[in-house]
Amino acid sequence: MATTFIRPYKAARGVSAADAMNGSFEYGLNPGKCKEVSAYLCDPATAHAEFLLTKSQYQAETGRKSDSGILFFQIRQAFPRGGISPEEASRIGYETAMRWTKGKYQFFVCTHTDQKHIHNHIYYNSTAFDRSRKFHNFIGSSFAVRRLSDRVCLEHGLSVIENPKQHSEGKYKHYGEWQKSADGKPLSFQQKLKAQIAACLYEKPQSFDDFLSAMTVAGYEHKYGRGGVLSFRTEGQKNFTRLRSSTLGDGYDLKDIISVIEGRSQVPAELNVQPRKVDLIIDIQERMRNGKGAAYERWAKVYNLKQMAAALQYLQENRLLKYEQLEKRAAASTDSYHDLAGQIKKVEAALERNSALQTAVTDYAKTRSVFAEYKAKKYSNRYLAEHKDDILVYRSAQASMKELLQGAPLPKMETLKAEAVKLAADKKALYKQYRDMQSDMREAVVVKSNIDHLLGITGAEKNKEQER
Repeated sequence: MATTFIRPYKAARGVSAADAMNGSFEYGLNPGKCKEVSAYLCDPATAHAEFLLTKSQYQAETGRKSDSGILFFQIRQAFPRGGISPEEASRIGYETAMRWTKGKYQFFVCTHTDQKHIHNHIYYNSTAFDRSRKFHNFIGSSFAVRRLSDRVCLEHGLSVIENPKQHSEGKYKHYGEWQKSADGKPLSFQQKLKAQIAACLYEKPQSFDDFLSAMTVAGYEHKYGRGGVLSFRTEGQKNFTRLRSSTLGDGYDLKDIISVIEGRSQVPAELNVQPRKVDLIIDIQERMRNGKGAAYERWAKVYNLKQMAAALQYLQENRLLKYEQLEKRAAASTDSYHDLAGQIKKVEAALERNSALQTAVTDYAKTRSVFAEYKAKKYSNRYLAEHKDDILVYRSAQASMKELLQGAPLPKMETLKAEAVKLAADKKALYKQYRDMQSDMREAVVVKSNIDHLLGITGAEKNKEQER
């Protein structure tokens, strides 16, 4: 397990970039604190100079300079007392940094043992080593790096701290402080709001109205106060929380969220937080019988370990402590998914009927006078020849209305149009639920299948369970 936070660093006024970086790095490399050091694409002793060299090359090659002035980022990763060795903590820190930066940024890891709990200081450059991009901190980055750290810890056989507490300033407490206040209390309303905003933005809403709708579906009501300040409140919350950076932190201002939605401050693809993907584990023995070699076997073992770690993380986050709970979750998700599919079919059928009825009513209205004249002329063949197309349209529209209405009275066109608008909105909302439920169902079913494999509930045993 490990608690984490991420923090950007800028140069203070009157302090050079080199001095600012060197001062921070010296703390991390302090031999009185640091037990293990590992690095990627840099030497920790000269990392400040190497980071600045990459930045100067980036500016020379692109002609661009970051307006934010961020020099580097630090991830702090703290482990429980006695639960891990400095060497293992260093390996976990290195792997976390490598997966977080995708191997595109210079970094080094300092493992400190001066406290009762071992912790890592991970420093990485804000400019990519190949000078192709800058690291842009994004909404929900603290949440994202904590999830990644949890996944790496699980893959190394460590447990995970759920909902680590925070200081009022928004910084994560170190493990020792967290442990003293670990009383089972839920996240604060501000933390919940930030997490929900990030979750809604990950769905890539097409407009700000879509974002507000997603927040409403998630159980948040909103209002606009003095000066047009937007605020949110969820169930059980007395006062609204204002949507602004001074309340929630950098990146959570209204203009920042609108900028993300409109794509003006889009998160780079390699750093964007994607929903966790859990895949089925591989039957290694079966693949080996089909001719796979030793290299494949080694890869498959690592792959299976990661999928089981993902499954365990899913169980912990959803508080599925018993197999029966997982079984019910998978069954309920599947039932809900198929129920939504049925609802969508009904709405689509109603939309199709509405569209056909509107077309029939319009054609009927356009050709009724022609058919009335045809009838007044006692169905003259000469008149029929002259107006054959209109009369055929009239009769087709009349037959369609009779079939569609099934004896019910013909509604007004305004009513049909209003019904079509409502059905289209219902269809859009149902498809949103359908996509979410599809993802939820897939995760639950795959996790259950992996757990079944682990417990040996497969083949004949699984058939017996189904028969019972």
